[in-house]
Amino acid sequence: MQNADVATRFEELADLLEIQGANPFRIRAYRNAARTIESLSESVADIAHDDDRALTDLPGIGKDLAEKITTIVDTSSLPQLEELREQVPPGVLDMLRIPGLGPKKVAVLFHDLNLTSLDELKQAAGEGQIAKLKGFGPKTEKSILAGIEQINTIGRRMRLAEAKSLADAIVADLKSLKTVKQISVAGSSRRLKETVGDLDILVTSEDSPQVMDRLASHSSIEKVLARGDTKQRVRLHAGIELDLRVVPDESYGAALQYFTGSKEHNIVIRRRAQERGLKVNEYGVFRNDELVAGRTEEDVYAAVDLVWVPPELRENRGEIEQAAEDCLPKLVELKDLRGDLHMHTTATDGSASILEMAEAAKSRGLKYIAITDHSKRVSMANGLDSKRLRAHWKEIDKVRGKVSGIEILKGIECDILEDATLDLPDDVLSEADWVIAVLHYGLKQPRDQINKRLMCAVTNPHVSIIGHPSGRLIGKRPAADASWEEIFKAASDHGVMMEINAHPSRLDLNEIHAAAARDHGIPIVISTDSHSVNGFDVMQYGVFQARRAGLEKKHIANTKTFKQFVKLLRRQ
Repeated sequence: MQNADVATRFEELADLLEIQGANPFRIRAYRNAARTIESLSESVADIAHDDDRALTDLPGIGKDLAEKITTIVDTSSLPQLEELREQVPPGVLDMLRIPGLGPKKVAVLFHDLNLTSLDELKQAAGEGQIAKLKGFGPKTEKSILAGIEQINTIGRRMRLAEAKSLADAIVADLKSLKTVKQISVAGSSRRLKETVGDLDILVTSEDSPQVMDRLASHSSIEKVLARGDTKQRVRLHAGIELDLRVVPDESYGAALQYFTGSKEHNIVIRRRAQERGLKVNEYGVFRNDELVAGRTEEDVYAAVDLVWVPPELRENRGEIEQAAEDCLPKLVELKDLRGDLHMHTTATDGSASILEMAEAAKSRGLKYIAITDHSKRVSMANGLDSKRLRAHWKEIDKVRGKVSGIEILKGIECDILEDATLDLPDDVLSEADWVIAVLHYGLKQPRDQINKRLMCAVTNPHVSIIGHPSGRLIGKRPAADASWEEIFKAASDHGVMMEINAHPSRLDLNEIHAAAARDHGIPIVISTDSHSVNGFDVMQYGVFQARRAGLEKKHIANTKTFKQFVKLLRRQ
């Protein structure tokens, strides 16, 4: 039982409870538990069975939640969840896959209109029934229809963090077989796309049946859908499918290149091969019937006069031309990061103190952090007004005197309000070391107003950075509509940085906008938005996003030493 499996069950439990109108604090406890488990770098199953550890030591995990985690780990199920599934039809949960449609609105559709499937929802929206509901309206009805069409087009997709966790666990299990020589994840998961539709694993082995038997018995597998001599397709409990292919040693590199994709990248590779009198497919590179390359990916690329291309860049966005000139970027790595500049404490909605967050960051090798609790607009998170914020900063000053080896900046995550003003006055913001301006509310406002709000922050002399700039939640809430080129130009002119928020549900900026910000000369900061001491573990996903954008160490502000970063702040 993987962390993603446990977290997914708690998320589903929270969704079902919210649809049923349960206690908000109870719902939040399950969501916080899911977030804690998802961000753990170690196996929650191992902790549950470790006599020297206790699940209750994890942030936000009390006795009741610990018992539920143990039940899930030991039985792969949870009685409370099974009961709720019987009360709420599965088609109701499918509605949550529609961007912008959360549990509260789904509850209205379920209870008020008795809608129990996407087909029924589509019919009701087509007949204009949705627009009549309180809190919906014609625009919401239209977006629901568009969302249903999107779901039908792309099918179910899983966030990278969940997919990678599952794939890595399966790979580790198969790799333990002595007959497995080489093994790798392929597909969009290897390219580290922010969402994954299915999984692909390639293996070289002298005993194909043994590898397939091992996969079929893995705890993550719900059902074997098809099995042949060298290929097996299975469905995971998490809802997505996985293809296992056993390939010859001499074809491993070619198969890995082929099945990693992307389709657009591979089309260009095949075209280059044809221009050289070659043919490329999953079996190798051929001149007529002669195999000339295929054992490694490097061999495949060399055959078409290219250097090896990192999987994250394989989208046909200029990487082929760069590989032909041997001038691909040296992509940023997790080890390059020295600071984390977005995190929360018990002063608002975090689960750890200032001191605990500082010590946790230090233990991970970080040299500097910024404490950035919420401003007052985020009332549900107990956001800080001017008086409480100044008192909070005094507490940070006290902690600075207790911790050596790490620098602590006094910061704030300040909301950009719907009327295009900031949530705190300038005289307060001027006292901060680090100000993150963010959009949390009113994300469906027209583009002109969103632009006005972002420009309000970008042109404010006290704002350091725009955090999770688009405000999106992957698969749940669409990005705000903004004129990004205009915003980036202004940010460059005014010395305001841009964030890649590393939380797997955000990954915001996306890779396209992150590359555009880089092209404007804007320093990028990769931050975790940690709400607990384990929240730092998601930093890798922000690095993945930066790599997909083609960013190097020099483009990331928090790869600099603290002295260099402070100079950059002053220069900005």
